[in-house]
Amino acid sequence: MALIVLGVASSIGIYKACEIVRGFQRAGHDVQVIMTRNATELISPFLFSSLTGRRTIAGLFDPDQPWSVAHVALAKEASLLVVAPATANVLAKLAGGIADDFLSTFALAFEKPVLVAPAMNEAMLANPRTQENIRALRARGIEFIEPGRGYLACGDAGWGRLADPEAIVRRGLALLDRGGRLAGKTVLVTAGPTREPVDAVRFLSNRSSGKMGFAMAREALRRGARVILIAGPTAEVPPRAAETVRVETAADMFKETLARFAAADIAVCAAAVADVSIAAPSGRKIKKTDLPGTMSLVPTPDILAALGERKGDRFLVGFAAETEDLRANARRKLEAKHLDLIIANDVSRPGTGFDADDNEAVVIGPGTETESGRMSKPELSRFLWDAIEEALGNKG
Repeated sequence: MALIVLGVASSIGIYKACEIVRGFQRAGHDVQVIMTRNATELISPFLFSSLTGRRTIAGLFDPDQPWSVAHVALAKEASLLVVAPATANVLAKLAGGIADDFLSTFALAFEKPVLVAPAMNEAMLANPRTQENIRALRARGIEFIEPGRGYLACGDAGWGRLADPEAIVRRGLALLDRGGRLAGKTVLVTAGPTREPVDAVRFLSNRSSGKMGFAMAREALRRGARVILIAGPTAEVPPRAAETVRVETAADMFKETLARFAAADIAVCAAAVADVSIAAPSGRKIKKTDLPGTMSLVPTPDILAALGERKGDRFLVGFAAETEDLRANARRKLEAKHLDLIIANDVSRPGTGFDADDNEAVVIGPGTETESGRMSKPELSRFLWDAIEEALGNKG
C-alpha cells in the first residue's frame, strides 16, 4: 500500500475529487488530501477527512498538526502527488516555484512522480501564459492528463473540463507502478564533463552541461532505485536523495566510478569524459608570452571499456555523442566496449545535445534500434529508462 497525496484546487470540478479518492482506495492505497484555501470555500475539508480517514490539510500553519516540518515529512512518506483539479493559479505557482501555501510548498519538497489534471475555462487554458506554464512543467518531468471538452461552469461549452476520474486514477496507478520498478536496484550514473588542467587556471573540457545525466539520475530515483551519481564540474543541482560524488578530471572519474561499480546493478555512463589530458600540466599560471606553440597530449583512461571488461551480470549503458555516421559509430562502440545498450545522439543538431534543454536519441542494442524523437531531457530520461527496463526484461 502506498500513500498518495491528492492536491485539490478551487475548480468547480472539485466534486470529482471524491471519486478520485475512492478510485485510489479501491486499488488498495492510502490517500492524503491537501486543499488550497480557496478550495475550502467550495467543499468542506471534513468531507475529504471522512473519505480518507486522514485529517485534510488546508493550511500551512495548522496548530493541530504534531510538531514537525510537515510538508517535508509528508514528501518523504508519500509515493505520488496528483493535483486534480489543478487551476491556472496552481499551475502558475508550480511553474514559478512559488510556495505560499501547503500544496505549493509540499510540491517543491516532493521529488517523486507528479500527475497534474488541469481544469478551468477554455480561455484561461488557452492563454499563452498558462500554456507556457504547462510546457515548463512538462519539461521538468511532471506528467499531465489533458482536460476534456464539455459543458463548463461558466455556461460555455469547450475545452477545460476535468478529465474523467477513472482516467486520472489509471494514470496515477501507472505512475505508481513505474515508481517501483527499480526498487531494490542500485544505479550508478556518470554525468557532466571532465576538466583536464593545462596550468593553474586553464583546462581542456567540452560543452557538456550534465543535464542529461542528472535527469537520468532523478528518473532512476523516481522509480525506486538507490542512485550513486558521479558528477563532473557542472552547475546542475544533484537530486537530494542521490549519493553524489564530485570529480574534476577523467582520472578522478575513472577512479571513483570503478570503486563503486561493484555495488551497482545498472550503470548509465552519460558523462562526456575528455579523451586526452595534458602530459605535463603546469602548477602555476603560464603567462601568455610563455605559452608553448605545442603541448603533448596523452589518452585518458577509458572508463566504459574498463567497466565492460568487469561488468559480469551488471547492465551497462553508454552514451555516444556523434556528429556523423551516428548509428555506425554507436554500434562499433556498443560492441567494442561490451555494452548492453548505447544511447546515440547527434550533437551537431541545433537545440539538442550538449548544453541544451532538449535532446533526441537512438537507443541501440544488439539487433535493435528505437528513436525517441525530440523531447525535453527529463521526458527523454523516462523514455530511456523504459527502454532500459525492457532490455533488462528481455535479458532475463
